[in-house]
Amino acid sequence: MTKQELPKAYDFKSTEPRIYAMWEAGGFFQPSNDPNKPGFDPSIKPFVISIPPPNVTGELHIGHAMFVSVEDLMIRYHRMKGYSTLWVPGTDHAGIATQLMVERDLLKNEEVTREEIGREEFVKRTWEWKKKYGGMITNQIRRLGASCDWDRERFTLDEGLSRAVREAFVRLYDKGLIYRGPRLINWSPGLKTAVSDLEVEYEEEDATLYYFKYMLKDSGEHIPVATIRPETILGDTAVAVHPEDGRFKKFIGKTVIVPILGREIPVIADEYVSMEFGTGALKITPGHDPNDYAIAQQHDLPIISMLDVEAKVNENGGRYKGQNRFEARKNLWADMKRAGLVIKEEKYRTTIPRSQRGGEIIEPMISTQWFVKIESLAEAALEAVKDGRIKIVPERFEKTYFNWLDPSRIKDWCISRQLWWGHRIPVWYCPDKHMTVARETPSQCATCGSKEIRQDEDVLDTWFSSGLWPFSTLGWPDETPDYKYFYPTSYMETGYDILFFWVARMIMSGLEYTGQIPFHTVYLHGTIRDEFGRRMSKTFGNGIDPLIVMDQFGTDALRFTLLVGSTPGNDMNLSISKVEANRNFANKLWNIGRFVINAIDGLEKVEGQKSNVEWTLADSWIWAKLQTLIRDVERQFQNFQYGQAGQQIYDFIWSDFADWYVEIAKGQMQKLETRDQTVATLARVFDICLRLLHPFTPFVTEEIWGHLHSALRESPISSLSKDWPAALIVAKFPEPRPTESWEEEKIADFALIQEIVRSVRNLRADKGVTPSKKIAATISAVNKLDLVTSQASVITSLAGLDYSLLSIHQSLTEKPADSAALVVGSVEIYIPLAGMVDLANDKARLEKELKEAQSHIDRLEKLLSSDFAVKAPSNVIAKEREKLDGYKDTAGKLKAQLK
Repeated sequence: MTKQELPKAYDFKSTEPRIYAMWEAGGFFQPSNDPNKPGFDPSIKPFVISIPPPNVTGELHIGHAMFVSVEDLMIRYHRMKGYSTLWVPGTDHAGIATQLMVERDLLKNEEVTREEIGREEFVKRTWEWKKKYGGMITNQIRRLGASCDWDRERFTLDEGLSRAVREAFVRLYDKGLIYRGPRLINWSPGLKTAVSDLEVEYEEEDATLYYFKYMLKDSGEHIPVATIRPETILGDTAVAVHPEDGRFKKFIGKTVIVPILGREIPVIADEYVSMEFGTGALKITPGHDPNDYAIAQQHDLPIISMLDVEAKVNENGGRYKGQNRFEARKNLWADMKRAGLVIKEEKYRTTIPRSQRGGEIIEPMISTQWFVKIESLAEAALEAVKDGRIKIVPERFEKTYFNWLDPSRIKDWCISRQLWWGHRIPVWYCPDKHMTVARETPSQCATCGSKEIRQDEDVLDTWFSSGLWPFSTLGWPDETPDYKYFYPTSYMETGYDILFFWVARMIMSGLEYTGQIPFHTVYLHGTIRDEFGRRMSKTFGNGIDPLIVMDQFGTDALRFTLLVGSTPGNDMNLSISKVEANRNFANKLWNIGRFVINAIDGLEKVEGQKSNVEWTLADSWIWAKLQTLIRDVERQFQNFQYGQAGQQIYDFIWSDFADWYVEIAKGQMQKLETRDQTVATLARVFDICLRLLHPFTPFVTEEIWGHLHSALRESPISSLSKDWPAALIVAKFPEPRPTESWEEEKIADFALIQEIVRSVRNLRADKGVTPSKKIAATISAVNKLDLVTSQASVITSLAGLDYSLLSIHQSLTEKPADSAALVVGSVEIYIPLAGMVDLANDKARLEKELKEAQSHIDRLEKLLSSDFAVKAPSNVIAKEREKLDGYKDTAGKLKAQLK
């Protein structure tokens, strides 16, 4: 084995950690132009991405693998393009998710609840939990090859970020944009906290539609009403009907009696009510339904909350007080039956809101919470996209964004959560109920000076702190060197499902607090589904664990599959077989590397020998095709079509380079006059291929490129690598150049040679000619005589022709007899049938194939003449008849060939 020869097989398991350690130790993940170091040049343009922070105690899933692969590709590409790149890593404290994990751990191992150990001890335990498990997700992200600057890693509960959160809260409060009051929110009874819309999942489920009578006061008449939640009757404050509904028009303005409780409530008219759905009459429970809440505000109805924080009936529920919501439903309905108020029950399919964390049914409830007045912030964020300062990729999601931020539809943002883990709201109260809102923890009440102050119990919604992420991670509110140079950031890459919940809030926050957009481009990726297009879920058992896949096939194979299989904003189907195929591509790349490096190692410098720089047609063709590829890849990158770019690189390497040029190069290297130029072309083209592919598959490309660099340094063609850097990660990305006049002609000429080779190969395959057998050919080249003659050796070696039996003419006066004729453009190729096959061997082969076909015919005819033809299903019989026809057709062709 020579010094630089690659091992026979690529061992990704040992290579990946070694390469990653080399990158990190070499400081390659840090920006090349650092504002905190000597020599900083503010004129150099940075490229910055803030990582969407995963939950600190989470584990890597396929969604993480997707965003890490896309963002690392973006970062590596821009790093190689010469930008001072910064990819800021970090994790989110994930209030609900983390608190739940710690609570479960306490209950399981110590059999205590958080209430039993108290807030201070619980928060202390959660920090301990974070220290123990918090590094797991970042180590797994490293495993994917993420070239983040780990020296700048942040956590949303870091001291600096916590300061930013307080600053943001106080600024909004001082501007009158934060207030506290009762509003309808999503309530999780199990977690005992408000939850965001994103933490509520709506699933279609079987339910019961309960029909009952709302009796009119002082009358025997009733209005029929239907509901899936009879327990909420206890909180009804009206019955609504459509103003044009002839069935109920006469009841508008009258009074009905709440079943069992006996409260009097009005009948109102509202166009929101559907005359077709249910009974056409709607019970209004503003304390427990968002649509009813809106109706109540328009009609100035009272709002009654009939559940407490544990979803048990409160004092407004009369005799049902203390019962949980489902128990109250059962008991109230039984009482209504006894009172003759029940009409019927029927099965009903509807969407039920459930907690993303615990799976329990979410309860809309009136609760006193902290809110942000969102309208002015939303208008500014809308304008930033409308005027083009921020671009959303793909563009169709702009409509979704505009809908979410529509001032007529957007609701004030509930920012308080009844949790213990998170940024505690910076508001303090004294016994006289004065409020002190401060950036620093106060020692006394700002109004009366009382030392007896207590902080608000609630914490802020996680999205409040993550909305500050692009600038808080760079040092805001301080004017740090990082903040001044790296902000605004460049791209925000994330899933389309959080366009409103996170992206819109970052845009609102960036404009409000910094006066600048937080990034100029939003790139949205889709959801990863299984190979059949289903969502991955525990229910289906179809989840794909990226860690297992990487162990089996390597990181590059997974990354390449995710990147090439996806397009902006669209979901993609993922199968293990696709990853396996891309593992084979990594192996193919490795084998090409072995060939090229061995070719370089085989070069010897001969004194006095003049280097021949005459390019062959194959040399010119592969170089021209490579220039086309570079132009195409650059265009695809600029248009965010990374998948198409990756596919084009794959096709070029596998087909143009490996299947065609490398095969021709084997022959060219046998000739002294073309050897050096061929090896140099191999090295140059392969170097560019590795550079183009590096953002997709960083590990295998870095490993091969390092060996290629070493081999070139010690070779007679060392000048090719004289400007190469120490590692591929910082090598220059290939730059497109204008098309040169010779390229089109060379590509067209070689395309003709390829078609000639393909046509002969197809004929050989049809006739079953063994690959080792060389056959004769006569070519009528017409106006392509010079081209075909010059490429005779290429055609013979690739098409399996016998060079001594090849004759090339401008034209033929007579067509060769007993020959197969192939036509490629104006060129005709004649292959003598007699010499093409070994007749004795071919006859034996044909007889064997005929015997096998006849045995299938006999078997099927016997089967179809038996009881099978009567008893078997018609589709099965049809399939067997189809098989029989196929074997008969094959037998006929074989007999004809034997004649």
